[in-house]
Amino acid sequence: MEIRDTRVELLGIELDNPVIPASGTFGYGKEFKDLYDINCLGSFSFKGTTLEPRFGNPTPRIAETPNGMINAVGLQNPGVIAVRDKELPEMNRFFHKPVMANISGFAIEEYAKTVELLKGQDQIGWFEVNISCPNVHGGGMAFGTDAAMAQKVTEAVKKVADKPVIMKLSPNVTDITEIARACEAGGADGISLINTLLGMRINMRTKKPVIANVMGGFSGPAVFPVALRMVYQVYNTVNLPIIGMGGVSNARDVIEMMLAGATAVGVGAANLVDPYASKRIVDELPDTMEKYGISSLKDIIGAAH
Repeated sequence: MEIRDTRVELLGIELDNPVIPASGTFGYGKEFKDLYDINCLGSFSFKGTTLEPRFGNPTPRIAETPNGMINAVGLQNPGVIAVRDKELPEMNRFFHKPVMANISGFAIEEYAKTVELLKGQDQIGWFEVNISCPNVHGGGMAFGTDAAMAQKVTEAVKKVADKPVIMKLSPNVTDITEIARACEAGGADGISLINTLLGMRINMRTKKPVIANVMGGFSGPAVFPVALRMVYQVYNTVNLPIIGMGGVSNARDVIEMMLAGATAVGVGAANLVDPYASKRIVDELPDTMEKYGISSLKDIIGAAH
């Protein structure tokens, strides 16, 4: 039987496979390490980290929906100092590969300062910069919905980062390629997409929104075709590696994302439905590759173009 090569290279780092649990769905790995050896994964993106600790949004902040879910957790995290001094050393004891540091902020200076405080950490292989946050100095509009702001955040982070910078884009825009081009112009090393779409549910009994925040991030299998389309468009637009995500729930989805142009693939909401989802996808990859006549995953990146 032919050996199926699942390895890919992401910005100079070889991954055993392209599967990367997405930020906010895998914590700091602690909850999953007791279920299986998470070193089977390509890497994982840890919980969105901000300069200051955040308690998050009021509850209820999760709503179910057919083929997906809506969340408005609100970037609950212990803050960058606690992540650097406590979470990272602890993580290093059970995860022996480079990890992706997901960074969020509400002002350009916050992004830069947060990245600066994580410099010199050997466990970090890449910075994944979430620009779906509201800009507190810009009327609350997300940084990632304005090309000029997206470029400014990219430039500010690149000035201080000691690892490759991957910009995570919001899909809640008219033209995703405009934002991707702005990030490339700002010096981004890679693009991660998509973050969640905006959605809501209404409680039929109370006749009020289910989520305290009214709206939240819509994710799950229902968003996969939108995510795939955006990965395809961005691959045609910029000359940067892409991490594709959004509704990925099996090995076939991973391969489809890679055909559209993704070098690596994030698995998000699936981890919240089935804690073994990412492991299952890794295990499924060789058989799925065989089924579709694929010897090496590196060879299919962007092959749909």
